[in-house]
Amino acid sequence: MQRKGGRRRDTGGPDAGGVEQVLDELYAMSPSAFVPHREERAAAARTAGRKEDARRIHAARRPTLAAWAANLLTRSRPEETRRFLELGQALREAHRTLDAAGLRELSAQRRRIVAALSRQAAQLAGEAGHRLSPAAQREVESTLRAVLADPDAAGQWAGGRLEVSLTPPSAFPSGTAAAEPARTAEPEPAPRPKSPRTAPVTRAEDEHAERRRKRQEELERAEREAESAAEHLRDARAEQRGAQESLHRADDELGRIRETVAAAEERLRETREDLDRAERERLAAQERHRTAADAVAGAEREARASTRRLDRLARRDRS
Repeated sequence: MQRKGGRRRDTGGPDAGGVEQVLDELYAMSPSAFVPHREERAAAARTAGRKEDARRIHAARRPTLAAWAANLLTRSRPEETRRFLELGQALREAHRTLDAAGLRELSAQRRRIVAALSRQAAQLAGEAGHRLSPAAQREVESTLRAVLADPDAAGQWAGGRLEVSLTPPSAFPSGTAAAEPARTAEPEPAPRPKSPRTAPVTRAEDEHAERRRKRQEELERAEREAESAAEHLRDARAEQRGAQESLHRADDELGRIRETVAAAEERLRETREDLDRAERERLAAQERHRTAADAVAGAEREARASTRRLDRLARRDRS
């Protein structure tokens, strides 16, 4: 089978449950909100030190509109999804066993259900604010046919994380069923020989029909390519907006850090000035202390000298 997208779930590794929940949230939301929410959750994981989780979240790609509608269908219609997956399993089994009767019945169901589910997907997308173009709705139908034909595609769609639409394998029968067993019947009458004038007209009509069919196929292919290019452009612009928002947040954070550093440097400068002033005041206090100590020593000497003179005078008076 030729795949155009889809992502397998990886449940291994630390914090895998949290990452899986984040991825489910991403692929369940509107495509316009995908990239901003992805960048926010990846940044939160990086801030929490979960680098591997942040890498996985950032690696998630925004789904195309058709893939998002297919994801929306399987999330919003679980019962229809279950029956559709069962139909695909039965159809693949009938094809393997060449059960012509069962294959005819299941193939008829396939056509009806694919058409009905693609209409449901378009309705759900419209209710969510995203109208599907004819090309996008054909991509949804292509994904649904792939789900019926390939169990791997069925698993991807059931996971609800398709990034782009799926293409069914060419080996899976696109018609009604295998050829019916031969039946005994009356031989048909031989066709009348065509007149010389009828054959060229028929060939011209066939050639015209073939050219018209090819032009229609080219038109449909061009529509799909245009839709895909538009989706890629929207993705790129969304990525650019997300990167611009991340840059703005980084600039804001850098500005806050610079302000914090500048405030810290100012406080450090003021603290150094306070330290220098305290050291000068301490030196001055030491000088005053020495001066006071010298004054005390001098006063003590004078006091002792005065005491001695007083004692001499007292003894002289007594004698």
